[in-house]
Amino acid sequence: MGEGTEGSGEVLLEVRNHHTSEAGTPPRISDDDPNQYIGYFENPFGEQALFVFDGATRAATLYLGDAGWETGHAVIDGLAPDLVLGEAELLWLRACWLAATGQR
Repeated sequence: MGEGTEGSGEVLLEVRNHHTSEAGTPPRISDDDPNQYIGYFENPFGEQALFVFDGATRAATLYLGDAGWETGHAVIDGLAPDLVLGEAELLWLRACWLAATGQR
């Protein structure tokens, strides 16, 4: 969407939770805040992840179904220090960080 244009407001992506109830209640993330960046990832095993960056506070949170949806994990400089992530997850997380922050 270019500068000065408004989207149609149609739903672009709708994703169902693939995790069992033991993973807890998944977060409900809306794109209503224009300062927010949202990223979605699913690995080959169906494990899902959500990246949420708040442009106003410059804080990022990572939610993972296999780590329990209800616990948000801080993302610092493109890494989630309290999690062990696979290579694909790390690459995706880094890409989200770069897209959200514009940092290299």
